[in-house]
Amino acid sequence: MAAAFYLSFIFFLSFSISYAIVPLSDTFQYVNAGDFGEFTSISEYTPTYRFLPPFTSPFQLCYYNTTPNAYYLALRMGTTRTNSVMRWVWEANRGSPVRENATFSLGSNGNLVLAESNGKIVWQTNTANKGVVAFAIESDGNMVLKDSKGNFVWQSFDSPTDTLLVGQTLRVNGGPTKLVNRDSITNNVNGAYSLVIEPKGLSLYYKNTMRYWSSNFPILNRANVNMVNATLKIIESEYEENNFHRLHCEVTNAGFFDNPYLDMGTLRYNSSLSYLRLSIDGNLELYTYRADVHGHAWAKLFTLFSRDKSETETDYIDECQLPNRCGKFGLCEESQCVGCPTPNGVFAWSKNCDVKLPSCNASSFKYYKLKGVDHFTVKYTSGTKTSLDNCKNKCTKDCKCVGYFYHTNQRRCWITHELKTLTRNWNSTSLAYIKTPIV
Repeated sequence: MAAAFYLSFIFFLSFSISYAIVPLSDTFQYVNAGDFGEFTSISEYTPTYRFLPPFTSPFQLCYYNTTPNAYYLALRMGTTRTNSVMRWVWEANRGSPVRENATFSLGSNGNLVLAESNGKIVWQTNTANKGVVAFAIESDGNMVLKDSKGNFVWQSFDSPTDTLLVGQTLRVNGGPTKLVNRDSITNNVNGAYSLVIEPKGLSLYYKNTMRYWSSNFPILNRANVNMVNATLKIIESEYEENNFHRLHCEVTNAGFFDNPYLDMGTLRYNSSLSYLRLSIDGNLELYTYRADVHGHAWAKLFTLFSRDKSETETDYIDECQLPNRCGKFGLCEESQCVGCPTPNGVFAWSKNCDVKLPSCNASSFKYYKLKGVDHFTVKYTSGTKTSLDNCKNKCTKDCKCVGYFYHTNQRRCWITHELKTLTRNWNSTSLAYIKTPIV
């Protein structure tokens, strides 16, 4: 009898969820057609755009494009009355643009769908028949689908692109695990940089494998302590004017006050309208927005890699740590590109500085030596402990290797497939050997 009642209850519950529907008055379909918005010059990336009805100040849902007939469904932060740049803080379909007359719709079954005019689905929430009854843009910029009890069935906070809003979280397990930058202003695909949460900290990667920064959280040196999540928060202090932004991390097997964090600037304007962005150049920056002013509504409060060391930046890292600071190849010192290394010496740097790639045949190339320089990966990776000869042999046998780096005092070796920015450190134990064709 009890088993029959249990089965009946489960059937009733499943039936109730399956038949919870979005009221007809709350369903919608927005077609990508009609006039463009008038404020292209103050929209990030200077696109053409069409705004859609969903709006919770200062967040507006739009179609936008930076190249003809290639549109993205995105959430914009900012209002025209501030006469300041309106920035894109979330996108549904990066790398998969839609065309004119595409549709964004919420049906009675609760599935949110972006589709081409011919019905081809480009993006969806996969929430059909899962109890969705409403769609909303929350005051914090989280776009959500809710059930009848107000619980989130789906939320945009779980699918970030390059941006974290206040309250948004990266998670080691269950995702999202990373931010990925935008390739360029006009090319809206995933770029080469990623901010990743890992069991032992936060890391920035170039092309997924080349780490150019990692957090230094001593508590994670304990074997039984691992990262759980990282959330962008506003932390209250004793005096309200000293409230500040923090990327707050939670870890396993530690007390509340042992949780590590990255501080990111004192709160301004008493505003929680801030975001953390992994930028096009691979830097990590935090901006805050003041909605009640005309002009200059945005302020940059934090930059991880900075040209200017402020009195408050205790963890200052200069821009030489950015892989592309000196383009394809260059020597960097104190955030400036100061030289173009060649087999014949170091010459003045220009954007044309590059390396000549040899063939795979070991008899077709040689190495030229640089002293007192490091690759951008060296500072945050351990390399391999080996002899200088073994390091050279490893690079020589690797057709993709373009150079190797060696610390004579620690007998550490780094092999690289891309050179990019080299940092001058004036340490005679830091050596670089760059492949060059024999001519």
